[in-house]
Amino acid sequence: MTQNAGLYIHIPFCERKCGYCDFYSITRLDLIEAFVQALIKEMAMLAPAFESVQFQTVFFGGGTPSLLSPSQIHHIFDALYHHFTIHPDAEITLEANPGTLNREKLEHYRELGINRLSLGVQSFHPGELHFLGRIHTAEDVIHNVTLARQVGFQNINLDLMTAFPGLTPESFQKTLEQAVALQPEHISCYTLIFEPGTPFHHQLINGKMQPVPDDAEAAFYQQARQFLEKQGYLQYEISNYARGEAFICRHNCIYWEYKPYLGLGPSAHSFYDNQRRANVRSVQAYIRKLAAGQLPLQFRESLTLEQQMFEYIFLHLRLRKGLDLQAFQERFGTDFVSRYRETLDRLLENGFIEPPNGFLKLSEKGWLMADSIATYF
Repeated sequence: MTQNAGLYIHIPFCERKCGYCDFYSITRLDLIEAFVQALIKEMAMLAPAFESVQFQTVFFGGGTPSLLSPSQIHHIFDALYHHFTIHPDAEITLEANPGTLNREKLEHYRELGINRLSLGVQSFHPGELHFLGRIHTAEDVIHNVTLARQVGFQNINLDLMTAFPGLTPESFQKTLEQAVALQPEHISCYTLIFEPGTPFHHQLINGKMQPVPDDAEAAFYQQARQFLEKQGYLQYEISNYARGEAFICRHNCIYWEYKPYLGLGPSAHSFYDNQRRANVRSVQAYIRKLAAGQLPLQFRESLTLEQQMFEYIFLHLRLRKGLDLQAFQERFGTDFVSRYRETLDRLLENGFIEPPNGFLKLSEKGWLMADSIATYF
């Protein structure tokens, strides 16, 4: 495993489950303390296998990591630095719900070394926030961004959601304008996906909710991109914008650039040594296994060379810089253009890619259907 690895820690608790979210979380907040102890045990059990690795990024995701008390976060950090080597200049991100923050928590995060805050905003419109099941208000967002600046955060991301039922170009424009007015270093704009098993998906299949048409979804994407680029944001990935290269999310780039990462916590996934691993989803099962001295693995699979190449292509095509053809050859020992010549000819003919010139990049037309283009390979 190389030195350029990421570490993801899943905190699986929410005050209330959002109807669209398929990330594993529960509302049993009484289990938090037992979970923290289990997480620390998982770190201790995995530490020997990663003693030669220096992690470049750490990402606390969820769920709602900001639900944990300052002392619980402190215990996790103590164990993190005791069991693993974290780069002195690591990007350390914590996801937070604006409805669960206060000055004490934010000050504590900074003292611990968290240097990037990611706020799940989604919208600034009260009716849209209610529809999405969010527990915060637009005022909460503004207040907590102000507090975060006061305690020293210089790298803040705002997550926004597009293409959900009821969203209009006018209300989305207001959300974009209010987000930019807070001057975050990074903005993510994610399209609503009706994930199987979620309440929104249940309403969809029962005819109680209709998806946004494809052309409207594309229009929201273009609206965000055009506005944010005019405001000085660099679109470096389909859904992600940074105020200059210094604020590109280094942790997410580990995923998109197909670099190794270790996942801790219930439902967390890992990828290293050309193997994919996933932990059990249930918090209770996670706690039980670790209490019994067992790693909480749900599955482990070794990826074939074909699988690795497909995933490498799929992920790199999401990036504005595209896929480095020389890097592909060095990693897989095969010439990309020769291997996929017929596919490239077809994509060029349809106007989905730019002519390969050291890099394979999607065209403007191709960016609107990046995920389906990857299946050509």
